[in-house]
Amino acid sequence: MNALNAAHFQNDDAARKYVEAIRWPSGPVCGKCGSLKSYATSRPGVYRCAEPECRADFSVMTGTVMERSHIPLHKWLSAFYLMASSKKGMSAHQLHRTLKITYKSAWFLAHRVREAMRTGGLEPLGGAGKIVEADETYFGKANNPRPSPQRKGRPFIKKGHVWNNRPILALVERGGSVRTFHVPVADKANVQAIVAANISRESRLHTDESRLYFGADEHFASHETVKHSAGEYVRDDVHTNSAEGYFSIFKRGMRGVYQHCGEKHLHRYLAEFDFRYNNRSNLGVEDGERAVRAVKGAEGKRLTYRLPH
Repeated sequence: MNALNAAHFQNDDAARKYVEAIRWPSGPVCGKCGSLKSYATSRPGVYRCAEPECRADFSVMTGTVMERSHIPLHKWLSAFYLMASSKKGMSAHQLHRTLKITYKSAWFLAHRVREAMRTGGLEPLGGAGKIVEADETYFGKANNPRPSPQRKGRPFIKKGHVWNNRPILALVERGGSVRTFHVPVADKANVQAIVAANISRESRLHTDESRLYFGADEHFASHETVKHSAGEYVRDDVHTNSAEGYFSIFKRGMRGVYQHCGEKHLHRYLAEFDFRYNNRSNLGVEDGERAVRAVKGAEGKRLTYRLPH
């Protein structure tokens, strides 16, 4: 049976009850004052706060990325499921065709689902005896490319120079979660500040031989490297294969599915790929539960920008 044949993907009444069970397991909660006291109004799915000083009307979409949207709720749920279950993502054009909504609505919806997938305020990765891999890659042309200081005004000679590309740093706990960052400049100061702030000091840090990580051993239990330039990719349990595997999925999705991404939106695409990686099936999270977690993440977030004309 196609998962999208479920009732909550087909009509708004079932969708509303489904999302209410996720957001309000103990009953409706006022989106303005947080009161548990409310009563139903004559409009389906709309409640009125019973607190005398509030009296606000609210629904299950209030206080989420779905608030004030005219897109039917069952289509929102379908988008959450499709984007949570597609390993390399789903383009706005594919959502537009599948959900039978306009492309602008699909673009609007997709960015808000990515915002729901974004996490913040997380504990440091790793811990005593755990391994965290750090690696960087470059994807897409930067809006404001900066010249390499080594060029000293000379023109480019070789192709594939990374100074004009967007740097991305990934921190991957071996067998656990990933955390990625789009940094304006991938220099030693920026990279080591992120690494120090996001990895537990008791962790073992694994990197390649990049100079960006020189001196990192002062901050962690150990800093072990592999020398890719000499053809060394694994030495005992020392490698950065988990980070490289994440980059492989990310780049296949960005090139094969999304094809183009404005730099100001790159962090949202990274949040989407991080979310699916951190809620993957070999951690015991299947498609349905992954979609439920994304719906839970929609609370307390809003995006107000729209597709440019």
